[in-house]
Amino acid sequence: MRTAHLAWERHGGEPGLLLLHGFSDSGACWDPVLPALTAHTGAITLDARGHGSSELPDGPTGTAANAADAALVLDALKLPPVVVIGHSMGALAAAALAAARPELVRALVLEDPPGPHHTLAADGMPSWLAELQALDLEARIAKGRADNPGWPDAEYEPWAVSKGEFDSRFYDLPYEPGPSLLQSLAGVACPTLLLYGEVARGGLLSESDAEDCADAAGGDFDALRVTGAGHCVRRDAPNAFTTAIVDFLAE
Repeated sequence: MRTAHLAWERHGGEPGLLLLHGFSDSGACWDPVLPALTAHTGAITLDARGHGSSELPDGPTGTAANAADAALVLDALKLPPVVVIGHSMGALAAAALAAARPELVRALVLEDPPGPHHTLAADGMPSWLAELQALDLEARIAKGRADNPGWPDAEYEPWAVSKGEFDSRFYDLPYEPGPSLLQSLAGVACPTLLLYGEVARGGLLSESDAEDCADAAGGDFDALRVTGAGHCVRRDAPNAFTTAIVDFLAE
């Protein structure tokens, strides 16, 4: 389905969840955990601009643009307030959305967002992504499997497909970082769950960063460091990820 330049998919019944993926992923990258997350409610998975099947409109990229895109879809669907789950880039957008449009968001789950003082700015296509785009799909899947042998088997194909879908023109547009994670959290009144991994395994948040987030949060805030996980908590520890969210939403 499409709203303006944005592609999105509906899963299950009445949507109670909006899922926002990380940089170079796509909405389909949520598919392996959807059965657990949608056991009691439907979900919307959204492709960020320039990712998946979404178009890349002229104009700045960045957190504010991604948050505005999410609001555009929610406004079009006229849903009651939803739980927004975001990973990395999507987590920054989720927090910014909850701060700017609190009437759209009833709770937040943030999966390993960039640290409080981190930005997503880059001068051009990262070399690792350019190298992946130069491979065919089968080779990308093999690369993902070799680099991340502990992931569930269902993760590799959507991850690899998304890398080929990423629009390299993304880097021809101006980048506006928008609000930092701490700035957004200060304006978030809804309950928030932060799930983060270990820095030694590639996670972006330290325990002190998580404490800074808790101090900044304007509403109820819980943080869980998932042992053995890195930046992609749900891929490294899917059971811990989904259990934490189900428990959080049941409170």
